[in-house]
Amino acid sequence: MLEGLSNLFVAMLGLAGGLAVGSGLVALLVILDLIPRLAQLASAYRHSIWFETAIIAGAVYWTFADFLDWHMGLPKVISLGGIGLIDGAFVGMLAAALTEVMNVLPILAKRLNLSKYMVGLLMAMVLGKTLGSLYDWLVFQW
Repeated sequence: MLEGLSNLFVAMLGLAGGLAVGSGLVALLVILDLIPRLAQLASAYRHSIWFETAIIAGAVYWTFADFLDWHMGLPKVISLGGIGLIDGAFVGMLAAALTEVMNVLPILAKRLNLSKYMVGLLMAMVLGKTLGSLYDWLVFQW
């Protein structure tokens, strides 16, 4: 009886966490118009339905892959590298769209008098994100 109650609690907690994270992602995408802005930056506004479909299909696929414990049958280095590359591209594009929407970089550069160092500032952000992600994958995931 106690084990069944414990499992029910864990299931409810997982459902609540998933709803909170999913709601946050949807709010981010909808309120800030990230998908249309990303399509505009990619000069593919007519194909924005593909961006939306890719996000939904990816979420559904990886949910099933996680719940059903699917494995790729590839060596860990190749599968983690491929997933990391695709995940990094998604996060990078999402961050670029978010930055573009909020005009963070021009405001930051103007206020800190760094306009002439804009390329270096951008490269520092990109390299920092890349190295941080690699450190996370290589140290904590292995």
